[in-house]
Amino acid sequence: MCGVFGIWGHEEAANLTYLGLHALQHRGQESAGIVTSHQGTLYSHRQMALVADAFSAEDLAKLPGTSAIGHVRYSTAGGSYLKNAQPLFVSYQGGQLGVAHNGNLVNAQALKDELEQNGAIFQSDSDSEVLIHLIARSKAPSFHGRVVEALKRVEGAYSVLFLTQKQLIAARDPHGFRPLVLGRLRGAWVLASESCALDLIEAELVRELEPGEVVVIDDTGLSSHKPLPAPKRLGRCIFEHVYFARPDSVLFGTSVYEVRKQMGRQLAKEQPAQADLVIAVPDSGVPAAIGYSQASGIPYDVGLVRSHYVGRTFIEPQQSIRHFGVKLKLSPVRQVLRGKRVVVVDDSIVRGTTSRKIVKMLRAAGATEVHLRISSPPTKWPCYYGIDTPSRQELIAASHSTEEIARYVTADSLGYISLEGLNAAVGDPSGETYCNACFSGDYPTGIGMERKAESLQRETAAKVVNGTNEVAPPAVEPEPPAVLPLTAKRAQA
Repeated sequence: MCGVFGIWGHEEAANLTYLGLHALQHRGQESAGIVTSHQGTLYSHRQMALVADAFSAEDLAKLPGTSAIGHVRYSTAGGSYLKNAQPLFVSYQGGQLGVAHNGNLVNAQALKDELEQNGAIFQSDSDSEVLIHLIARSKAPSFHGRVVEALKRVEGAYSVLFLTQKQLIAARDPHGFRPLVLGRLRGAWVLASESCALDLIEAELVRELEPGEVVVIDDTGLSSHKPLPAPKRLGRCIFEHVYFARPDSVLFGTSVYEVRKQMGRQLAKEQPAQADLVIAVPDSGVPAAIGYSQASGIPYDVGLVRSHYVGRTFIEPQQSIRHFGVKLKLSPVRQVLRGKRVVVVDDSIVRGTTSRKIVKMLRAAGATEVHLRISSPPTKWPCYYGIDTPSRQELIAASHSTEEIARYVTADSLGYISLEGLNAAVGDPSGETYCNACFSGDYPTGIGMERKAESLQRETAAKVVNGTNEVAPPAVEPEPPAVLPLTAKRAQA
């Protein structure tokens, strides 16, 4: 869920990359970085912070050049440390290189083991560093050729930017898991994870890079190549539409906002409720809640208000305030909720603990009934392609029915959109062009299926050891720690 941004041929490359990363901040809040190229030298600045805090005017002034790449990080492979912050920046026998990667390489550990056996020394825990070592060891005569050789060795999800002193190369994996768009800004080329980054800097959206496409940009212009073997099926991440992408983005050729509203309309058809008003869990649940209201005829109102200032560390009371973390992020509007039967629309349920706290908060604010509606199907399987989902044993829908989950979260009723309904909402009724493995367990890559089998084996072994046929959700809510780092990532989890 990281965000990448690149620009070639603009005198304010660093400043525009800074703005582009601002627009992509929702895709990662752990670190931010920029690498620029100027007169044969690359310059780098990375920091463990939000974009606004990571770069001062003085920092940006030290990043000269007319080309740049940037990255905001949400960690899935490798811990949340500065050494793993991107863009990764190295000097090797071929020159200097910056790499910004969104996605997850499912065969990274096997490749890392192989490289280390041959003498490679890794400086980070990030799977992205594998690409650098593969490029450095390639014997291809051109940098473009080295990149292609490296990409042919890796499997999984990548929308990735490579910056050298002479070229900017962008590539998207053959399955097309993660988005990557191409734009133009007064003669400069721009690349970004989402079109909302182009909108902010007033760049024109040209097109989305195709799955398996490699684009090379240098002083001679732009060239497109399709050197990677085509897969049996595409695997565009359907959860990008459900949650990750900003609603004002155009993703995989469709408006995220309109798709989410359509999810809500479909949800209302499949999971109706007798209620007085529809509210959303902000922010990702808002368009779906509007769609649910439109299709059901139940009025929409603002019943929960979200704080946008949860990125700092707060001292949390031990006992005096229950559900402190959720209350810090969400506040009920009592005047709206009091005495009402409420449909509350959210994008997903992972462990169920946050949903439980939200339902109890709504009841405490005066709601007489709470009907929870989810604009995605039950999340039953972990993601291996760039989402930090927990193991299958921690996913409540993997071992419990909808009725059991409803009892756990204390809702009067619970309803999910069907997988068929979600596929229809994103414009893929056949389900052949999107990856929905987190809902279906149908992974597009062989390694994904292997890990599914390993997960089932571990789960079966755990059941035998525990002498039970299911994994129960927590019966009581654990006491919070005295000091809770409320990073944006944790608050969203």
